[in-house]
Amino acid sequence: MSFRTPDLCDQFAGNSRHLQIADPVFKSFGGVHSFCGRVTTLKTFEDNGLLRLVLEEKVEDRVLVIDGGGSHRCALFGGDLARLASDNGWKGIIAYGCIRDSLDIAELPIGVRAIHTHPMKSHKRGGGDRDCLVTFAGVNFRTGSYLYADEDGVVVADDKLV
Repeated sequence: MSFRTPDLCDQFAGNSRHLQIADPVFKSFGGVHSFCGRVTTLKTFEDNGLLRLVLEEKVEDRVLVIDGGGSHRCALFGGDLARLASDNGWKGIIAYGCIRDSLDIAELPIGVRAIHTHPMKSHKRGGGDRDCLVTFAGVNFRTGSYLYADEDGVVVADDKLV
């Protein structure tokens, strides 16, 4: 699927489709720089137990949006979970938190955006909430909405745009 976020903004901003543009707080880490899909949300803080369970699911054209509370004290996931996500059909992951194993993730066929890297792993308690409203980077992310990410930014729409 070919798209450019500036073109989506030009074409759809101001019409009946609700469009949100994320603040430019994310760095690109995955081997894929342009990705899109239907959103699944996850809210967790310094804990990736539930994250693993979500990424173990086989999916098509999905993007996982993780509200990690913006923590800079540990990584929400690393190369192993990114590989699991890619193998199970996830198109991308947006993490409001840190990742680790960035060189390994850069080799995988998945889009990954996060606020930074951190070498410390997270806890594995299994806490968190799935499919809830999460808000960060100026966007209200909802399960079922559509996310489009490329080198120019992250755009979220209520409906599929392309």
